[in-house]
Amino acid sequence: MKLRGKVALVTGSGRGLGRAYALRLAALGADVVINDVNLDAAREFNEPLSAPTVMDEVRACGGRSLGIQADVTKKDQVDAMVEQVVRDLGRIDILVNNAGGALTPFERGFASMMPEADARFILDVNLMSTIFCCQAVAPHLKAQKSGKIINVSSQAGLRGNDTGALAHYCVSKAGVAEYTRLLAGELGPHNVTVNAIAPGVVITSRAKIQFGRGVDPVKTAEQEKRIPLRRLGTPEDCAKVVEFLATDLSDYVTGQVICVCGGMVLSPS
Repeated sequence: MKLRGKVALVTGSGRGLGRAYALRLAALGADVVINDVNLDAAREFNEPLSAPTVMDEVRACGGRSLGIQADVTKKDQVDAMVEQVVRDLGRIDILVNNAGGALTPFERGFASMMPEADARFILDVNLMSTIFCCQAVAPHLKAQKSGKIINVSSQAGLRGNDTGALAHYCVSKAGVAEYTRLLAGELGPHNVTVNAIAPGVVITSRAKIQFGRGVDPVKTAEQEKRIPLRRLGTPEDCAKVVEFLATDLSDYVTGQVICVCGGMVLSPS
């Protein structure tokens, strides 16, 4: 129970990766705030829960939980959310900036042609949401001289590709990686660590619906051939690294972007 007495906020945790992070932190004893633009997101993507809501799943682990429906691309909503967390739970110790994704049509995402509206939306969803949440919690972490911020970049943000596809998503996740390093330098003197994970291809409920991953055996086999560990990732694979970054195991680790990709990072594209 390394995190007993700690309060964690996980954005985009109504389903998928965010839910896995929230439950991992709850199992370690933390009180966990569930944030999503739709707190019923698991039902939307047919993701089974072990209790009526994700908040109930956290409580079943023995901790307290709040559910806050808020759009983290809106600074005023982020500020209000963090103030509610501190008011209702007394403090905040851990922030996991999970909200985001590649949420526009693939065919419109090439570098030379992506529409302005798509580009601004994806930058807001992935990069600006991370910045807003970090800025909202930073004064509280600095005041208590402790804290852990865990951002979520992507393999897409660490290397290019030879087609120009998903350009806005790649740029936004590259921005998350660099922002992580900059914030780590600023908050280090206050005993606050700032790190990021960079997942590869991970099977989530949304990925299964959007791309057929984990459902189409031919597509899955093709993807697995390009991964040295020869399998796609799971939310639990990423949650284990979040555990490392949220606990005292990583007290002397900051400014890092840790690849959780089964070795995809070894491939040139």
